[in-house]
Amino acid sequence: MDNVRIDKWLWAARFFKTRSLATDAVDNGKVRLGGERIKPARAVKIDDVLSIDNGAESWEVAVLGISDKRGAAPVARLLYTETEESVTRRANEAEGRKLYREPGTTIKGRPTKHDRRALSKASE
Repeated sequence: MDNVRIDKWLWAARFFKTRSLATDAVDNGKVRLGGERIKPARAVKIDDVLSIDNGAESWEVAVLGISDKRGAAPVARLLYTETEESVTRRANEAEGRKLYREPGTTIKGRPTKHDRRALSKASE
């Protein structure tokens, strides 16, 4: 198996929960190959370097294996390796989120009047 669509590979490698989310991300330019926008039907090849942004995090990965079947997470991690720059960048972003929390992340559900006032005070 050496001819798998990029959207199917992204789904199998567990970067996106559904294949349609992977397709939308590729269409919207959130997945790039060597800095270039690609189409969802493009075939992924071993040693391709992909920049992936799924909204929550962004990765830069090199393709090590090809699969069109979604399996367990440990198996999916064998399909790619993350670059060193990407690892350090994601660690720094996680540390930043730990130190400087967003004001609205502690609120569960619809904010109360007190919560809204606290949010507006924090954003001033």
